[in-house]
Amino acid sequence: MKIDLIVLSFILVLIPSLITYKLQIGKEILKNSIRALIQLTILGFVLGALFKIKNPILYIPIILFMLFYSAFIAKKRTNYSFKVAFLSISLSTIIILIILITFHIISLKPNEFIPIAGMIIGNSLNTYTLTIERLKREIELQKELIEAFVAIGANYQDALKIMQKEAIKAALIPVNNMLQTIGVVAIPGITTGMLLAGASPLTAISYQIVIIYMLVSINLFSAMFGSYFFISGKIR
Repeated sequence: MKIDLIVLSFILVLIPSLITYKLQIGKEILKNSIRALIQLTILGFVLGALFKIKNPILYIPIILFMLFYSAFIAKKRTNYSFKVAFLSISLSTIIILIILITFHIISLKPNEFIPIAGMIIGNSLNTYTLTIERLKREIELQKELIEAFVAIGANYQDALKIMQKEAIKAALIPVNNMLQTIGVVAIPGITTGMLLAGASPLTAISYQIVIIYMLVSINLFSAMFGSYFFISGKIR
């Protein structure tokens, strides 16, 4: 672990922290940056131990912990059902992992499976929360439209499907922006990390393409499952 590198880079956090403190807009940046440092340091030690695992069956409790924690965070962010969050994120994650393993895109080696699973779950969480927040807002703002649909004979489910489409579309905005700008405006994180580690540019790009396409699927599945379970709950 390069302590000197971390200490020197902390100036990139210290300057914004001083500015926000001076502007009296809180100490969140400094507090959360220190928290991130502690969490990532712990992660480094934990991954060192996890990468020694030989039996893939032992991945199950690790993935379950990630899923439960993500669902807990999603419930806090959206103020909505833990069960819906867990089902949406879990189903999305399982589908993507099955595809990746079936087509030998990744192996069951711990240094491949665990980081990729974490990336999938993290992105699923983000998309799920965006979808649910947008759905709740759409339903709140479009009450009159929903009532109008019901008044002319449409059922409540059909009215909510319109809101569902809007929520899914909104949740996919970040991934669509990424697809349009990647490689032109920004060099993505995986590519940058591999280049810094000494990998050839084409090798780094190959892995990055896999990650990007994986994110497209996980974003869509998370938005679809989340909005479907949300609407199903509303109808009941």
